[in-house]
Amino acid sequence: MSRIAVINGPNLNMLGRREPGIYGSGSLEDIQRALSGRFQGRAELGFHQSNSEGELVSLIQTLAGAADGILLNAGAYTHTSVAIRDALLAVDIPFVEVHLSNVHAREQFRHGSLMADLAVGVVAGFGAASYELGLEGLLGYLGGRESP
Repeated sequence: MSRIAVINGPNLNMLGRREPGIYGSGSLEDIQRALSGRFQGRAELGFHQSNSEGELVSLIQTLAGAADGILLNAGAYTHTSVAIRDALLAVDIPFVEVHLSNVHAREQFRHGSLMADLAVGVVAGFGAASYELGLEGLLGYLGGRESP
């Protein structure tokens, strides 16, 4: 069974209260419950959220040898954090970048990602389902890597 770290960046702890027209009315806990239910028996999930860039970097560093994959919604750090990018490069763990909203249909500054070129894939614009779609893709990728 694959060990997957589900990592959420700044302000994602405010889901359900923060701009529900963009991010939906469900909470981060709702997303976590849905993932746990859907992927029970298929993946061992560890959930993490921090508003601090340094905490996210430290967390990613601890995943070397402890996680098979990462499902990452870095929030606003997607567009700004060279430090998170460097941590992902250092641990060399396959990851999928996810976003609740379609970042390409929003403000110009949200169009760029400092991590997307390193990712196995990017899923954006499907609300909470972006997490499920991203995790399906990541597990498929990991399964393909483990096959002879």
